[in-house]
Amino acid sequence: MADEKMRLIRARNGKRATFKRQCLHQKKKLDDVWRRPRGLQSKQRMQKRAKGRLPRPGFGGPAAVRGFHPSGYEEVLVFAPAELEGLNAETHAVRVSGTVGNKKREAIQEKALELGLKVFNLKDASKQAAAEEPEVVEEDVEEEVASDE
Repeated sequence: MADEKMRLIRARNGKRATFKRQCLHQKKKLDDVWRRPRGLQSKQRMQKRAKGRLPRPGFGGPAAVRGFHPSGYEEVLVFAPAELEGLNAETHAVRVSGTVGNKKREAIQEKALELGLKVFNLKDASKQAAAEEPEVVEEDVEEEVASDE
């Protein structure tokens, strides 16, 4: 089953269509993300041949792997350490929410690693906390003592 699933994921990524935003080449500030053309006289909305394709049914990936991460795991968004209970390490992988603070993130990551779960956005919270604290330089203190004498 795992080989079949990975084959379907590769096939999904191989046939994935790229849809271009209307007037993307004309303005620098437009992002390369799909937005539906809505203008009354829009040639792309009217599906003129040379103006770019619109997303339609049939461009989707296989239903068996829809929503899966390209690595083959089913992605689970986690907000608290208690949500890790009941997840299967062979099929599920964890993404820690961006709104979680460092203290809770560290607890979630430790518990996930204990359970053998893969964490997509693994961060070393202890290094971040140490970087935020200002470091005291001993040379500056010695110079101040010498100038007082």
